Amino acid sequence: MTDAPTAGPPAGPLAAGPAGTAPNGAAPRGAAPAGTGPADEVLERPRRARTAIALVFAVHGAVGGTFVTRIPWIQDRMDLSPGQLGLALVMPAIGSFVAMPLAGRVVHRHGGRAAVRGLLSVWCLALILPALAPSLPTLCAALLVYGATAGMADVAMNAQGVEIERRLGRSIMSGLHGMWSAGGLLASAFGILAAHQDLDARLQLAVTALVLCALAQPVCRGLPDFRAPEEAEAPPRFALPPRSSLVIGLVGFCAVFAEGASMDWSGVYLKDVTGASATLAAASYTAFSLTMAVSRLAGDAVIRRLGAVRATRLSGAVAAAGGVLVVCADSPLLAIPGFALIGIGIAVVVPLAFAAAGRIGSNPSQAIAGVATVTYTSGLVAPAIVGGLAQATSLTVSFGVVTVLAFALLPSAGALRRAEPDGPDGPDAGAGAATGAAAGPSGR
Repeated sequence: MTDAPTAGPPAGPLAAGPAGTAPNGAAPRGAAPAGTGPADEVLERPRRARTAIALVFAVHGAVGGTFVTRIPWIQDRMDLSPGQLGLALVMPAIGSFVAMPLAGRVVHRHGGRAAVRGLLSVWCLALILPALAPSLPTLCAALLVYGATAGMADVAMNAQGVEIERRLGRSIMSGLHGMWSAGGLLASAFGILAAHQDLDARLQLAVTALVLCALAQPVCRGLPDFRAPEEAEAPPRFALPPRSSLVIGLVGFCAVFAEGASMDWSGVYLKDVTGASATLAAASYTAFSLTMAVSRLAGDAVIRRLGAVRATRLSGAVAAAGGVLVVCADSPLLAIPGFALIGIGIAVVVPLAFAAAGRIGSNPSQAIAGVATVTYTSGLVAPAIVGGLAQATSLTVSFGVVTVLAFALLPSAGALRRAEPDGPDGPDAGAGAATGAAAGPSGR
């Protein structure tokens, strides 16, 4: 869901073309020019690289947007209780949590382009599985696979996005996450239409999966093929993320907590607290998602102007102001603008967190996976915590907590300084950051 890198390609092994060339695609001293490597490819064809990675994000978002609209069909077909459905819907988060640390190894072994293409294709095809499950245990297994492939593709495409951003020398991650949101919104519109026409979800999900998988192939061919040099040590098959990524992840945790709480509970809040009509309450999710998408698409311009840290502090202030409006609202006229401000405020924080993680140490893949794991966990627990607090106190108190977490973005914004052009481990920080980018994620 990110940041402002420095102008000019970074030094480091990943900036090289074929193994054996010098950083930034230059030939080794005394050798002939090395030819075009990934760094040159991005700089010479920036529109192609940026368009390709933007479409990758959109395809990834479209898979999730499609699935969400057919959850009610799956529940009705299997006659699942709310508790059983809730158990099944925890499985994607568990699958992602377990699988994301494996993505760095895949990228290192196969290269950035092949890894994104393969993992994105598998993620698209995994969309077929949930509607085919005949029982709750098989549904849980299907969603476990669905989540694992989602998480690995997420890490790989975010790593690719961070590396392209680094080469371009300007912020693009917020826009990429905006494309993810846009892809999800567009796909959910088709899903809603299919549901309205009583189309069998098994047929719809299968056709959509095949179409998205086919679309992913030419899209991924436009990606630069970032690779680690032959002498680079492969990352472990499974490794815990570095501590530095956890600090960044906590910033993302605050933003995603506010996002998850607002998406899942804004409709209930409008109906129960402010007395909004059922129609207005039902439209809250779409409105909030649209606000997020538009803000992310426009966010890179803000980040380029203000820098990562100041943009995050501004985001926190806007989101906190929105939270105050929600908490004080006694009518939809106050609550709706409040939720809109929360969406606008948190929109760029997660993209910035991924960008900052992509500049950590010698293996950014682990760092990006760590940030993704923390943010996924936040999205999982936020609705439950808000519901528990509401049960014990009130929804107003629950969104008071959301407001406090949004305000916490102001003092914690410094953790995203790595996303600044001249921040530590930024594009000019040397070989370490670049090496890991090839060995690690490049995406959402």
